[in-house]
Amino acid sequence: MSTTLIILTFAPPLLILAYIIRADKFPEPIDAVIKVFCLGIGITFFAGILNSMVIPEGSNRAYLAGVTEESLKYLVLLFYVRKQDYFDEAMDGIVYGVLVSLGFATLENYHYVIRFIEHGQEIAVLRAFSAIPLHAMCGVIMGFYFGMANFYHVGQNYIKALLVPMCVHAAYNFIAGYSFYLTTIFILILFFQVKNLHATFIALQQKKFIEGETKI
Repeated sequence: MSTTLIILTFAPPLLILAYIIRADKFPEPIDAVIKVFCLGIGITFFAGILNSMVIPEGSNRAYLAGVTEESLKYLVLLFYVRKQDYFDEAMDGIVYGVLVSLGFATLENYHYVIRFIEHGQEIAVLRAFSAIPLHAMCGVIMGFYFGMANFYHVGQNYIKALLVPMCVHAAYNFIAGYSFYLTTIFILILFFQVKNLHATFIALQQKKFIEGETKI
């Protein structure tokens, strides 16, 4: 791979990740960040196995990848992240949701670029504005509901943390198989919805920060 192709392949998910981490007023431990990101990379292998079982080669069932992939990401949050001491505020749901999602997206992106290396640059650029943001935004959605469930105990948010990103991802894959323009519109609408979710937790963090300063 050329230097340009390496940058196009790996820079987009890492830049999105850097933004989410910097937006967190109470930064996460670097070892936790690395572990969860690597877990996201690791589940791509299980996703590959599951996808090959439920999505036959040449079929139009790509939307089912939204079910398998988001389920695996959810399991990382539920059975690993939730039990860690550093998972101590609602915003952490978004941070770790995005971490596991972009770990997954980074290796997936590499696989696509390598598989179609003759069109590597075009694929990397296209995915930088479509599939990678999709994974990141699903991570925000999952993390939002997961954080709400864990720290605010609101409604059926553990279920929403799984089902909402699963449906969003499945819808994206379905639309992407038919129209580039509809896919672009879908991504833009989703972006503004996800931005509002992220802003909600930023406001909660700001309130917590101000209250902490006042007590001091």
